[in-house]
Formats: sequence, structure tokens, C-alpha cells
Amino acid sequence: MPETRQDAELHELTGPTYAELGHRDTIDRHYHDVPQLVYPSSGVLSISAAGATWVVPPQRALWIPAGVRHAHRAHGPTQMRTLAFAPTARVDARLRDSPAVVAVSPLLRELIVALTGNDGPPYTARQRESMERVALDQLRRVGQLPVRLPALGDDRLRAVAARLRANPADDRTLGEFGLAVGASERTLSRLFRQQAGMSFPQWRTQFRLQHALVLLADGTPVTTTALACGWSNPSAFIETFRRAFGDTPGKFYAGPG
Repeated sequence: MPETRQDAELHELTGPTYAELGHRDTIDRHYHDVPQLVYPSSGVLSISAAGATWVVPPQRALWIPAGVRHAHRAHGPTQMRTLAFAPTARVDARLRDSPAVVAVSPLLRELIVALTGNDGPPYTARQRESMERVALDQLRRVGQLPVRLPALGDDRLRAVAARLRANPADDRTLGEFGLAVGASERTLSRLFRQQAGMSFPQWRTQFRLQHALVLLADGTPVTTTALACGWSNPSAFIETFRRAFGDTPGKFYAGPG
């Protein structure tokens, strides 16, 4: 359901926007009355919305429905490009109610860059509408990506998460974490499935991948990133990264050719 509580401001969004953000720059929680597509053409954005956090690297974008509160943080110098769509736009059914990370095809990337750029003569309203229709068609053709990290409500789960934030390479079992936070392994396992919708190993891998995206955006070498995030060797990390994002870290951050 859309979130429009009073702790978030309504920001008007009437067309494509472009913003340059510095490392760790933030945009406070707000919402729009139209759906939008947020795309970092360089850098990485972490976006909190709808009780979860998404880390959005280059060649990925986050769809945010109208009315959903969200906040941004940049990792590395970031070019944030946003497309706004009419509330009546024919949106893929998968995107109507909840935020989702989607792959950005070469065509979709060029459309976003063209609509948010200042080079060349401005497009007419009819040209913009035509390009936005093509962008929506591209969104119907691409898959959603499993890079959502749900928020954890239970204090014991938050305590486990805090320990992993302090040291993402912490390789303790769930039972060992349970001894530290005062809960049994069985209880924690049940809570992870209830609140995160996944097992603890799956959640930890997702958490480590998100942290790795941030480190790589900051220019951390792949080997250093792998070890800092708990992989035993770079090869294992690269393979996990490739399965999650479709490319090795080197190719992924190289951007379009």
C-alpha cells in the first residue's frame, strides 16, 4: 500500500530530472504523487522505501509507485536520473503497488539519458510522450531483480543485523548469533522467514551483496571487497555476484560499451 504519512514531504515531480550527488549525500524521506523510475547512471544509490532497502548500482533502476515514501543515499559520485510518469500510465502489473529493482536494457538507458539530459535541442511534448511510452514498454520486457533487503522488526533480528553491519565478514552460525542475542537458533530461523521472507543464509548473502555494491562503488578492489564481505576467495565472490547481477564485478561497473 502507498505510504503517505506526515513525516514525509510531498515533492512535486512534473518531468524528467537530473541531479549530481556527492559521496554519502542524502535526500530526506519524501514522496511523489506520480510513479517514477530512479536510475543512477554512475555511482550507487541506496534507497529505503516500503519497509526495505534497495542498493541500486549502474545499469539497474528502481521503480517507485506514486505515494510511496522513500529516501536516498549516494555511494561514490552519483548521477541520479529520474523519469516521472502520469498516474494513468499503463504500468506493468508487477510494478503497480510495490517498489522493484529492474534491469536497464541498452535502449532503456539511452531513453533515460536522453530524456534527462541537456544536450541538443529540447524535445517536444509529443516526442517526450512517445519516448516515455517506449520506456514503459521496455519495463514490461525486463525482469525484476532480487536485491531487496527487507527491514527487520524483531529486536533480536536487529541485533544480529547490527553485528553483521559492524563486520559483514562475521561467519558465525545462526545458533552462535543466537547465543549472543538471547534467542534459540530455531526461533531466529523462524523469525527470519516470517519477517524477511527468506532463510538466514539467504538474507546474509543478500546483505553481503548489497555491502559489496557499496564498496565497489567506492573504488574498493574486488579482492578486498570479497574478503571484507565474508567470501573465502575472490572467485567465490565473483561467481555469486555474477549469478545475482548477470555480470562479473569488472564488467558490471565498466558500464555500457
